[in-house]
Amino acid sequence: MDRILVAGAGYAGVFAAKELARHGIGVTVVNAKPYHQLTTWLHEAAGGRHPVDDYKIDLADLFYGLDVQVEVDEIHRVDWKQTRLVGRLGTYPYERAVIGLGSAPEYFSITGLYEHSLPLKSLESARVIRRHIETQVRRYAKDGNVSRLTVVIGGGGLTGIEFAGELAEWLPKIGRTYHVDQRQFVIVCVEAMPDILPMLPPNQRSLARRELERAGVQFKAGSAIVRVEDQAVYLASGETLCAGTIVWTGGVRATPVLQASGLTCDHKGRARVDGTLQSVDDDRLWIVGDCARLDRAGKPLPPTAQLATQMGRHAAINLMRVLNGEGQELFVPKIYGTLASLGHSRGVGDLAGVRTSGRLAGVFKELTKVRYLLQLGGMRMVNRKRRLRTLQV
Repeated sequence: MDRILVAGAGYAGVFAAKELARHGIGVTVVNAKPYHQLTTWLHEAAGGRHPVDDYKIDLADLFYGLDVQVEVDEIHRVDWKQTRLVGRLGTYPYERAVIGLGSAPEYFSITGLYEHSLPLKSLESARVIRRHIETQVRRYAKDGNVSRLTVVIGGGGLTGIEFAGELAEWLPKIGRTYHVDQRQFVIVCVEAMPDILPMLPPNQRSLARRELERAGVQFKAGSAIVRVEDQAVYLASGETLCAGTIVWTGGVRATPVLQASGLTCDHKGRARVDGTLQSVDDDRLWIVGDCARLDRAGKPLPPTAQLATQMGRHAAINLMRVLNGEGQELFVPKIYGTLASLGHSRGVGDLAGVRTSGRLAGVFKELTKVRYLLQLGGMRMVNRKRRLRTLQV
């Protein structure tokens, strides 16, 4: 049997590869980096909680003991008519493949946003943001330009709010290092929608907002960013925010590789799939995670890690069913809820209709980390990443 090709080692790709390999099927994973990044924890990496490199897992370690071959290459095109992936370093033919190449920032055609903001999207971008903030603090200590100490976060969704919570705890520590009064720091979260965290019930949003306001975070909700210049953010309200650091977390779209490959895509660049996660263009492809457009109740599924892991595993199961001459099963998503951290030990969330907040929500958030590490590699992985967790087990 030919090896199955998995493009991308994000949440969906990793779970697809592991499911296939656990059933004795050889897999080749092609990924731009030799590691799996813990994307849903990047706000911690950018916000100074732990060293940035703690938030990655080497693929060799992740697939230890499994028949998974790793190729480090950046995929530029899915040549589905010739059944091959085209990368920067080579081409990768396939009989069947799972495509989970992830997403890219969505800038909504806002003038200057791409040029003058730092997206929080990858491990390297988290490293850049962290270094940039520290550099601005050092420069302020020399020139006294107080706007250097302002951080504007574009986007009041999960990533933006969690990053704001991390900054509220990290910036005072930087201030002590460089002898800067912590009252000089300003964190502003800008959200075009009327409120933050739209995936949570209104009372949970209010709790999160009050908690972060007590920590010093300011909010500009219901006022979109219309233009960005070097160290300046212009809002639809007419207000201008001067900032030494501008971080963008306001939206994602699928990797541009899919549209460049001629696959049938929606306006967000997501490739259309049927109910089994198979491409509508090529029945030798299963498309998963942020790359896939699959509707439920007339709306596309949200780009979340919990759904990506489910899609990766389900695509692998359907692929094996095809290999065995069996019919495929429809993908039925299970949405367990959303938890948002508000710093190291507190949070807010809705778990299967049960609302939680404060320290209890913080504990639940930490437990989701343990659960994910257990799914990835059992207690071996939990122990290797022990430093990442506030809650020790």
